[in-house]
Amino acid sequence: MKIVRSHNRVSIRLTEERWQHIVRRHPEMATSQESILETISQPAQIQEGDYGTLMAIRFYAKTPLTSKYLIAVYREVQPDDGFVLTAYWASRLSNRRNVLWKS
Repeated sequence: MKIVRSHNRVSIRLTEERWQHIVRRHPEMATSQESILETISQPAQIQEGDYGTLMAIRFYAKTPLTSKYLIAVYREVQPDDGFVLTAYWASRLSNRRNVLWKS
């Protein structure tokens, strides 16, 4: 299990079960575990996700695909605890979601 602090200083866990889920659903993420953790701890922006989740977003010029945004979806369940739900690469950002924070 890996743990990083979110922009809100909440400890966010990336468990082995969640990591396997990410790689199963998004095989292109297999070499991107450190990038996921970096995106959560040092996002370029945070958008409001569905059902109380947060979406940390960071642009990467070099990825296993091409230049893409990494979107890491996580939940802060307590002031000092949270966990990663999923993560994936995206070509562009949604302009329909509420931006909660931007660097």
